[in-house]
Amino acid sequence: MSIDLSTNYMGLKLKNPLIASSSGMTDSLEKIKILYDNGISAIVLKSIFEEQILREIDSLGVNNMYGTYQDAENYVSFYTREHNLNNYIQLIQDAKKEVDIPIIASISCISDNEWVEYAKKIEAAGADGIELNMFILPSDPKLNGSEIEQVYFDVVNHIKQQVNIPIALKLGSYFSGMADTMIKLSNTGISSIVLFNRFFTPDIDLDTEKVISSNIYSTPDENGNTLRWISILADKVACNLSASTGVHDGKALIKNLLAGANTVQIASVLYKKEISYISEMLNDLENWMISKKYNSLNEIIGKLSYKNIKKPMMYERAQFMKYYSNHY
Repeated sequence: MSIDLSTNYMGLKLKNPLIASSSGMTDSLEKIKILYDNGISAIVLKSIFEEQILREIDSLGVNNMYGTYQDAENYVSFYTREHNLNNYIQLIQDAKKEVDIPIIASISCISDNEWVEYAKKIEAAGADGIELNMFILPSDPKLNGSEIEQVYFDVVNHIKQQVNIPIALKLGSYFSGMADTMIKLSNTGISSIVLFNRFFTPDIDLDTEKVISSNIYSTPDENGNTLRWISILADKVACNLSASTGVHDGKALIKNLLAGANTVQIASVLYKKEISYISEMLNDLENWMISKKYNSLNEIIGKLSYKNIKKPMMYERAQFMKYYSNHY
């Protein structure tokens, strides 16, 4: 029995729904070729960081990060940015020559700044798309939710003026009106929303009394929030959806597809297990589809989305009262 695992994502035809998400696993040609050889369908390159570029400039003596430089500082600023960008463009060009799958550039950004102009060079280098990894922590009491959310729209509108390749937004869940914001963003002409990004999480070391990083890798428990929102948004947004965070096995891959994801992005599982685990996840998907007599991925994507199940409130339930009353 022939099973069609192909899917359409960002206007691109992928051989299967598994994408290597932006991480240290996608920062070199050697690693990209290994992922390709093990069956991954697309690569999201490790992000080039707006913050990182600005910080490196500052560390070289540019104290004003936003533009009023002396001549010498202007040179340092230009050199540092161009060095980062040129290395990134070279990776795109090399990857496009070596692997026959889409290469998606990634930019982690927090503002509508001059970095947007780099998108033109990324497109010219041959990238098949751009994933904007955006996260603005709503921690400034002087800014309300609408002002923060407007930054997302400003970035999208600006970058769409620069390039013609498809654009994805990788977002967090810090929105006052989650569904409304996601739907409005989907109507800007972007090709996909990726749920959810995973950034630095702080912890405290009680021995040293210092702030440190919490768990670097995601855990399977984190996928529940992704499942919830993929399902709720699947039939409402005007773009594709890609599931990210907490997908650690073939079962989770299948669940996110059923909820409405067109693709699933993985990273942590590739660190915790060997890269060859990609084929095991795909085998689990294919064997499950055979057992259920499905012939193509299109038959299962969104089958259990919010719109398509008899009790959609299961995706909205926020309390455990019913669960506990049945067990105690």
